[in-house]
Parts: sequence; structure tokens; C-alpha cells
Amino acid sequence: MDAWSLYLIRSARGALYTGITTEVERRLEQHRAGRGSKSLRGRGPLEIVYRRKLGGRSLALRVEHRVKQLGKGEKEALVAASPSRSRLLRRLGLTGSRG
Repeated sequence: MDAWSLYLIRSARGALYTGITTEVERRLEQHRAGRGSKSLRGRGPLEIVYRRKLGGRSLALRVEHRVKQLGKGEKEALVAASPSRSRLLRRLGLTGSRG
């Protein structure tokens, strides 16, 4: 079973994109090549500013959803704090989650 990771990418204008994948570097290259999310096309250079291995796909999807609900300031705070997996889950109210 592949371990799923959450990642946040910063665009040239400072926007933060949130996604999940099993291979963060491969996914970043897809985004840079314009084969990823439409919202990142032409927004380079792109930089991974946060990544965290989470485990299973189900948990990763829940975490991604919660992070996407955060405001820009909250996402910036998340990036600045760079919480561990367990702290990230607590911060998002997903403690006790299995994935």
C-alpha cells in the first residue's frame, strides 16, 4: 500500500495550492509541466512549501478537504508551523483518525 502525502505549493504570486499524492516530486513536476491542476498552469515558478506523509488515501482525502477549507492566513500559519503528522491531524480536528 502506498503512503499518501499532503502537499502545499506556492505559486509565483503567493497563492497556495493544496493536493495529495503518493509521489510528491513527480506530482510537482506534472504541475510545472502544465499537466497538473488547471489552477496552477502558467503560475510558475512553483515551490513545495509543505508536505507531510499521512498514510492511507481515505485519511489523505479528509485532510486535503479540511486544509482546502482554511483561509489564506490559516494556510500560511500551517506552512510556517510545519506541523508533524500528529499535530496536523490535531490541528484539523482529525485526531484518532486511521488512514
